[in-house]
Amino acid sequence: MADSERGSTPDCSAACPAFSRTRKGIFLLAEMVLCLLIIICYSASRVMGYLTLPVVEMVMAGVLFVIFMLNMHHQIQFINWPWTDFFRALIAAVLFFITSLITIIKYMDAQSMVGGVLGMVATILFAYDAYSTFQTQRNRHTPAATESPDGPS
Repeated sequence: MADSERGSTPDCSAACPAFSRTRKGIFLLAEMVLCLLIIICYSASRVMGYLTLPVVEMVMAGVLFVIFMLNMHHQIQFINWPWTDFFRALIAAVLFFITSLITIIKYMDAQSMVGGVLGMVATILFAYDAYSTFQTQRNRHTPAATESPDGPS
């Protein structure tokens, strides 16, 4: 009986490669890697004040990666996970756009410029993630019936 239960629920070593091949897994992994690169660039430059955004977004993407990978989003149902992911990606896109513009305009060293350009790439990635999450959520929604079940009146 334990073997049949184990076969239905994959362990972490099998779930991670399987989820990282999905579109959502690729998005989350790319977001984490891009945030890590931005952290490295900002750490090497004079823009230490802007490190909070990529650190927070990398942690949030990692947490959502683990939650989706282990299918915990099916067990924790009091949170609407698609909308949570949509708002996370949308807010990240807006904040990365603002901080990248400030970094590119205000600071002229090479590390800040590279971090700002990577921030613009992160803006595009997070915006596309928000867009695709919204489209997926919208396609799942079924419109309510407009006619009464008794027929036209």
